[in-house]
Amino acid sequence: MAPDPVLSVSCDAATGDVTELARDMLDTMYAATGRGLAAPQVAVSQRIFVMDCTWKEGVPDPRVFVNPEIAARTGRQVNVEACLSIPDTPRRVERPAEVDLSFDAPGGRRSERFAGFAAACICHEIDHLNGVLITDLPEADE
Repeated sequence: MAPDPVLSVSCDAATGDVTELARDMLDTMYAATGRGLAAPQVAVSQRIFVMDCTWKEGVPDPRVFVNPEIAARTGRQVNVEACLSIPDTPRRVERPAEVDLSFDAPGGRRSERFAGFAAACICHEIDHLNGVLITDLPEADE
């Protein structure tokens, strides 16, 4: 089964109050046992994604990123990634080892650095916001 066409379209900026959307996305992500979910995966073409990289280890850290932009990428890592939108299609993907991310937050724009799995998850979700799936990326070598 082919992925929904909405997943191949670049999203528009998120505007207005996204609190309810973010809450619904987190609920959906947890129910699907995922670690990240982008708005186009729930048929909303806005630049927002949610992530919780540690909840499966018993340390919940739900995060919401509105209008995210990667400002810098450093290093290299290769991981096997899965995607809630295209089940049973894991793929070896190369990602940066660290990313500097800027995003809208209450009180204004924020910046934060992420490393390891969190950096890979952020890149995966931003790919969704840009209409890119893991199946669009080249298979990575070790």
